[in-house]
Amino acid sequence: MQTQIIDGKKLRDEILEKVKKEVSLLSFQPVFCDVLVGDDPASKQYVQMKANTAEKIGIHFHYASFKATITTEELVKEIKTLNKIPNMCGLIVQLPLPGSLDRTKVLNEIDSKIDVDCLGEITSEKFFNNKSEIGRPTAVSCMKLLDSVNLDLKNKKILILGQGELVGRPVASLMKFRGLNPDIAVRDTKNQTELMKQADIIISGTGHGKLITGEKIKKGVIIIDAGTSKIDGKIVGDVDRESVEGIASFISPVPGGVGPVTVAVLLYNVLQVAKNKNNV
Repeated sequence: MQTQIIDGKKLRDEILEKVKKEVSLLSFQPVFCDVLVGDDPASKQYVQMKANTAEKIGIHFHYASFKATITTEELVKEIKTLNKIPNMCGLIVQLPLPGSLDRTKVLNEIDSKIDVDCLGEITSEKFFNNKSEIGRPTAVSCMKLLDSVNLDLKNKKILILGQGELVGRPVASLMKFRGLNPDIAVRDTKNQTELMKQADIIISGTGHGKLITGEKIKKGVIIIDAGTSKIDGKIVGDVDRESVEGIASFISPVPGGVGPVTVAVLLYNVLQVAKNKNNV
């Protein structure tokens, strides 16, 4: 059996094509802003990629970058100003923030109506209570990649590795909203290896490079890899790709899987905010 790759770039392009069409039907051009603090090269590159993608589909990108020396109070003041920009339909803060800043205070300052990452307290509570029109982009992306395999999930044994706020915890909630009951394993879960061996589907967001190897999984398992870490200067996922080849039936790769779809889902969220404004 050859392991099939779930192509995140193809799925991204399909989502963006639909978003682009709907954006063109709006009575105004929506604005999206990803606030960058500091000059981390990876963060800068990611923000620029989101900017380019937004502009390509007709969403205007508003640049807002600040020095790493900015204080929480100063950044909060800047976000208050950004909230009020006409036609602002999506405002997020690029994470991680410098350790000197109060992350919670900063994220809670984003107007909940345009919090398209769903990380502020108001939007977060709505999401976890299944009362939100939009979802946390990385978690929604994991589900979209899994859905693209066209599998009935009802009687499958599903395992979520990790309970982080971007992948594990929100993915578990999205599963439960569908009436599914996944197993959850964290670092100190004693029977983690046993759970991995039994799982039909594994969604992993641990950031522990090459944690999942061929001998830990059963034949035919589907793996959605949402973890990223660096080994020898290279970006790798939670899966040791070489060792699972021929054992897993499907795998979403890192890079090229969850990442591209996350950007598309984020911009889909911007569109939803814009549509609500359009209908007011």
